[in-house]
Amino acid sequence: MVRKKRTDGQFEGGEGSGSREAAPASAGGYQQGRGGGGQQQGGRGYGPHSQQGGRGRGYGQPQQQHGGARGGQPPQQQQYGGPRRGQPPQQQQYSGPRGGQPPQQQQYGGPREGQPPQQQHQQYGGPRGGPPRGGGRGGASSAGLPQRQSVPDLHQANLPTHQAVSSQPTPSEVSLTQMPDPPAPVQEFEQLSIEQGASSQAIQPIASSSKACKFPPRPGKGQVGKRIMVKANHFFAELPDKDLHQYDVTITPEVTSRAVNRAVMKQLVDLYKETHLGRRLPAYDGRKSLYTAGPLPFVSKEFRILLQDEEEGAGGQRREREFKVVIKLAARADLHHLGLFLQGKQADAPQEALHVLDIVLRELPTSKYTPVGRSFYSPHIRTKQSLGDGLESWRGFYQSIRPTQMGLSLNIDVSSTAFIEALPVTEFVCWLLGRDIRSRPLSDADRVKIKKALRGVKVEVNHRGNMRRKYRISGLTAVATRELTFPVDERNTQKSVVEYFYETYGFLIQHTQLPCLQVGNSNRPNYLPMEVCKIVEGQRYSKRLNERQITALLNVTCQRPQEREKDILNTVGLNDYDKDPYAKEFGIKISASIASVEARILPAPWLKYHDSGKEGACLPKVGQWNMMNKKMIDGGTVSNWICVNFSRQVPDDLARAFCQGLAQMCHTSGMAFNPEPVLPPVNARPEQVEKVLKTQYNDAMAKLSKGKEIDLLIVILPDNNGSLYGDLKRICETELGIVSQCCLTKHVFKMSKQYMANVALKINVKVGGRNTVLVDALSRRIPLVSDRPTIIFGADVTHPHPGEDSSPSIAAVVASQDWPQITKYVGLVCAQANRQELIQDLFKEWKDPQKGVVTGGMIKELLLAFYKSTGHKPLRIIFYRDGVSEGQFYQVLLYELDAIRKACASLEAEYQPTVTFVVVQKRHHTRLFAHDHKDVRSVDRSGNILPGTVVDSSICHPTEFDFYLCSHAGIKGTSRPAHYHVLWDENNFSADGLQSLTNNLCYTYARCTRSVSIVPPAYYAHLAAFRARFYMEPETSDSGSMASGSMARGGGMGGRNTRGPNVNAAVRPLPPLKDNVKRVMFYC
Repeated sequence: MVRKKRTDGQFEGGEGSGSREAAPASAGGYQQGRGGGGQQQGGRGYGPHSQQGGRGRGYGQPQQQHGGARGGQPPQQQQYGGPRRGQPPQQQQYSGPRGGQPPQQQQYGGPREGQPPQQQHQQYGGPRGGPPRGGGRGGASSAGLPQRQSVPDLHQANLPTHQAVSSQPTPSEVSLTQMPDPPAPVQEFEQLSIEQGASSQAIQPIASSSKACKFPPRPGKGQVGKRIMVKANHFFAELPDKDLHQYDVTITPEVTSRAVNRAVMKQLVDLYKETHLGRRLPAYDGRKSLYTAGPLPFVSKEFRILLQDEEEGAGGQRREREFKVVIKLAARADLHHLGLFLQGKQADAPQEALHVLDIVLRELPTSKYTPVGRSFYSPHIRTKQSLGDGLESWRGFYQSIRPTQMGLSLNIDVSSTAFIEALPVTEFVCWLLGRDIRSRPLSDADRVKIKKALRGVKVEVNHRGNMRRKYRISGLTAVATRELTFPVDERNTQKSVVEYFYETYGFLIQHTQLPCLQVGNSNRPNYLPMEVCKIVEGQRYSKRLNERQITALLNVTCQRPQEREKDILNTVGLNDYDKDPYAKEFGIKISASIASVEARILPAPWLKYHDSGKEGACLPKVGQWNMMNKKMIDGGTVSNWICVNFSRQVPDDLARAFCQGLAQMCHTSGMAFNPEPVLPPVNARPEQVEKVLKTQYNDAMAKLSKGKEIDLLIVILPDNNGSLYGDLKRICETELGIVSQCCLTKHVFKMSKQYMANVALKINVKVGGRNTVLVDALSRRIPLVSDRPTIIFGADVTHPHPGEDSSPSIAAVVASQDWPQITKYVGLVCAQANRQELIQDLFKEWKDPQKGVVTGGMIKELLLAFYKSTGHKPLRIIFYRDGVSEGQFYQVLLYELDAIRKACASLEAEYQPTVTFVVVQKRHHTRLFAHDHKDVRSVDRSGNILPGTVVDSSICHPTEFDFYLCSHAGIKGTSRPAHYHVLWDENNFSADGLQSLTNNLCYTYARCTRSVSIVPPAYYAHLAAFRARFYMEPETSDSGSMASGSMARGGGMGGRNTRGPNVNAAVRPLPPLKDNVKRVMFYC
């Protein structure tokens, strides 16, 4: 090893740190006259005012809000909540409302099975009696979270006293054309008063803590749907009856390694358990806390512990280190309050008590396996599998103690993750680069890739006989080993690394053209040639996986439900909690039986298509349907389009035939699609993407008459297209202002009708059309949505891939623009500080030299867009927020709800629509299994539970409003239900109301004819955030093609780690989206 005395010359690579910020909402410009303020969108005929999206209507023309049911029998004659399966909708009777009862008091989702609709209790999910709900937890358990921003004290807004926008007609009167035209907009939103005179609270003063914020209690359990039993991977844990004590632990000298701390404490317990520790077996968190079941015989005591190094020194001797350990009584952990919380008699979850139980149950597996977060992995649990490029997958299990309605529950799931193979570093680098590193010198890109992959990895040296010392890699040298020298004395006499290793160790370095590894700190780095280092086994690979590795890992983890359930039960047996000495010591008993849980299957909603098709309405079966005999309810218009072919494999005649086939499919599906392009398809090389796109665009625009636009660009891509997809989307959406549809070469050759039908769905929404609408939305029967103007938001933040610490996080917010249909969502994106989960640009305020204080932000811009589109101000907000972990609930709610309120108040002083704030979680480990895997009536074709399965009991929160919903049919592996947790609810949703709304929205996802696993606005926000990353950091070829894989999956690989970002760090803004792109669903 060589220790360098100077600090120059370190190669820092080229990680980009570009970042973005959303453009502020335009000031003014929203005045609209009755006779045609605003311009008609060229070619498409879809104007923001139009609720129908019909062809050729300008802003000032009469508006209809019916979603485009042209001709035929209107769906208002269907049975309320949708007809029973197998019965055509036109034969159904509408069962409500009766006797002037407002629709929000009726049960949403249709009558229960076997009960005629007229006998239903009217539980439609509307307002429940009693005062507005506000209760929940009394305080926050957000200990350890950085308090980045001051946040407000939150109180419920007063519920508006206004009536519905239009009185509900009797069943025989319901007509799509009878819905009132929205009031003519006269002035800017900011200057209008609320028509219905809602009173609401002003913005509350800033709170110093989250104690004032309470999550809403569960409003009873849902009743809609067929009742069934399912199994959940939760295991009942008996609450111990022990006197828990917490002790502070101070280890001197202080070390950062938990493994060393644990080794010290293990030695202490082995030596002194029977004497000084009074036969207690403590549980240790690896840091500063020790827990015991009963008091130790002292209040404070000091121990001295000798610990042998795991590395051998000279002559095979192991070095001994002495540690001073002080154990001091800190507190008693109160299990009594945990019991009260589980019984629903206390609002706060006693996090400390739960933390203690978690540590106790982690103690034994931590000593046997490799811990990663809340999971444990081992190469021996199951045979490890190669993932390629020097990585392998290890099998393991996840374990977490959770408070539930059935008491304490241990959630156990099987999992796999990537580990670095214990290879010589030179071999790993060959795998990483995909070539023999001796063949040619490393490029700068190669160095960056090696540095990113190896930074933080632990290696052991093999050039010193038995001395297998371990080091952690901090970087690479900027120059090759043969050029590397270091000073050997005060006179700055230089010696080369090659000479040093030969003279000192008799080791002749072979690969002198490679850089050395830098280990130690950057001020005094040590140099190690790659060939003397081997990667230490058991290190998780936390960096970004390429497409091949992702596919290999998914293949390893993909298990059918029956197999997964069996593996989970085997894991419980392997862990043998009955014989766990720590569980015994603390009196924790874990059931070996998997939990049986009551569930319900919500009915699928009726979907409306255009009446010119053979089927004007459709009832999905097992979460799916198709476009046969159906036409889109609002077909968009593509008058002017062009095609660019970047694939060398696709000849001109095939490209033309494909485009004609796609145009025909769009026409068949209900779009007005010109079969002839503006220009013939052109071939291009990927490296010329910018030049070709701009040339084609300009040539096409020159050919079109003035005022017309290019509606669509069709692009044929190679199957492996590297950065091409991202570059293309960035150029089209931020520079040229056109929407594009990319098609891979393999699909062009197959030309399958199913593929083309799916592409047509995407094209339609990209040009402003609608594919389908909920029948209940058209007939104004969705509780707490249809009765008055309601806007539904979806929000998500995607973080950079692991290891990319300089890249910003991307926030995206989408919002519905077509009440009452709620199917069109426009989206905004912005860049913010790395790993920042709070969305910074929801509301912005700044000083303008001329205008003074100016307000803007994403919420304000989307509210104004809704008003422009519908002529109504939203009087109710439903906000689905994706990707928030439980530890961030309070923080995100306080900050983002405050931003929503400020955005509303900035439009009008007294404008405060009621808000429901729901967190959507997919990154959890609860899985639901059919009670009988062989019962074909209770499983879909993949063996998973049926779509619409909802659970709001047993495994859910003891007191708060949450539920698990599996809204999709499984395709491969085990379905993961989405977890919805209501953090704020001024709209007083019933359990049935919110569950049915959420499930039904999952059938309106624009990109396929399947119900999806999370509510579409949250899904769209994820897609928009993932798309925006291309605007800033185009994909590189070594990472595989994101265009050829699942976009949602690719985006998910960026972790949700949110540790310690600098919120105020300068972030370069994203290039703004062009206006005509921004107002359609470009991200689909």
